[in-house]
Amino acid sequence: MTNPEDIPSRIEGKNVARLVCCFLGVGSLVAWNAMLTITDYYYQLFPKYHPSRVLTIVYQLVANVFIITLATKEAKLNTRLRNIFGYSLYTAGTFCLIILDLASHGSGSVVAYVLLCLIVALFGLADAFVQGAMVGDLSFMSPDFIQAFMAGLGIAGALTSVLRLITKAIFDNSPDGLRKGALLFIGIATLIELACVFLYTLVFAKLPIVKYYRAKAGKEGAKTVSADLAAAGLQEQADQVHQMDESKIQKLTKKQLLRENIDLGINLSLIYVVTLSIFPGFLYENTGEHRLGDWYATLTFYLKTILCSYWLHKNYHLCFDVLIGMHRF
Repeated sequence: MTNPEDIPSRIEGKNVARLVCCFLGVGSLVAWNAMLTITDYYYQLFPKYHPSRVLTIVYQLVANVFIITLATKEAKLNTRLRNIFGYSLYTAGTFCLIILDLASHGSGSVVAYVLLCLIVALFGLADAFVQGAMVGDLSFMSPDFIQAFMAGLGIAGALTSVLRLITKAIFDNSPDGLRKGALLFIGIATLIELACVFLYTLVFAKLPIVKYYRAKAGKEGAKTVSADLAAAGLQEQADQVHQMDESKIQKLTKKQLLRENIDLGINLSLIYVVTLSIFPGFLYENTGEHRLGDWYATLTFYLKTILCSYWLHKNYHLCFDVLIGMHRF
C-alpha cells in the first residue's frame, strides 16, 4: 500500500477517483443485492423451489470456485480486462433478467427457473472477476480509494433496499404490481452496472492520480498494470513493465501468503457460514401468519442491509484489514 505522504501535491483527481471507486463498489454488489431484494417476486413465481436458498448456493458456489481459480493465476492476468469483463457480465446478467421475464410472460415454469439459476451463476462469475481484481488493483494505490470502494459495498445494500421499497410501493395497488416493480428495479440496476463499465473503461484509468499510482506500481514489479498504463496513454511505461524480467521480481508464494493470512481466512469463512445459515434460510421465507404479507421478505432484507451498513461504518478498519489480507497478491 502506498504511503499517502509520498504523493506529490500537484497530482489531481483524488476526489474524483474516490467517487468513482465508491460507485464501482456499488456496482460490484448491486446486481446480486437486486436479486435478493426481488426474491419476493420469485417466491410468487416459484413457490416450491425455495429461490432464496437455491440462488444463494448457486451464486456462492460459482463465485468461490472461480475466485480460487483466478487467485492461482493472478500474476499473469490482465487486471483491466478482468474488471471490464466482470462489470460487463453484471450488465448482461441484469439485462437478461428483464429479457427472461418478458419472454416467459412472468410464468413459473421449470425452464424459466433453470435459466434464472444460470443468470445467477453469471453473477457469481462476475463477482469472482471483479472483487479480487478491484481490491488487488486498488491495493497499489491510496488507502482512501479502497476505503471508498468498500464503502460502496455497504451503500449497495442500503441503496437497493430503498429503491426496492420505492418501486414496490409505486405499484403496490396496481394489477400485476409485484412484477412491474421488480422489472423497474432490475432496469435501474442494469443502468448502474452499465455506468460502471463506462466509468472504469473511460474515466478511472485516465485520472492523473491513478496514472501516478499505476506507473509507480509498474516500477515496483506489478506486471498486471501494463494494460491500464497503455489505456491511459502511457505506452512507454507499459512496454517497460511488460518487458520486465520476472526472475528479478521478489514476491511471496501462495503458500506463504496463505500462512500469513490464515487467521483472516478463517474469520471470513466463519462469516460466510453464519450468514448463509441465517439469511437464505427460514428467516427470509414467509413461514408465519402476520400482516406484512408480500412485504415480509422486502422488509427483512431492508433491515438486514441497514444493520450491515451500520456495522461496516462502525467496524470499517476491521473489514479493510480482512479484505486486504485476503486479496492483496
